[in-house]
Amino acid sequence: MKIIGVAACVAGIAHTYIAREKLMKAAARAGHDIHMETQGTIGTEHALTPEQIKAADIVILAIDIKIKDKERFNGKKIIEVPTEVVVHSANALIKKMEEIVK
Repeated sequence: MKIIGVAACVAGIAHTYIAREKLMKAAARAGHDIHMETQGTIGTEHALTPEQIKAADIVILAIDIKIKDKERFNGKKIIEVPTEVVVHSANALIKKMEEIVK
């Protein structure tokens, strides 16, 4: 499964990067390809490319704030959750994504 997503917390610091890391590790353990963009106080990092977006089976938005360019995911299967959910339940979210994509 090809997963893309965005992580963004209120402060744009800790939870943003923790959520990204937890999702990346959980997806890798499950054998999935994942690319996660971060949006925060220092701007956008690891920006998703149009090719990555087009190829994605599902989008995970681990966000606590409004993000930039959300419309680029129109037409994709999307799961949106707070960063805290990802921090505590990344493996369960990967399983949920697998169910949705089936």
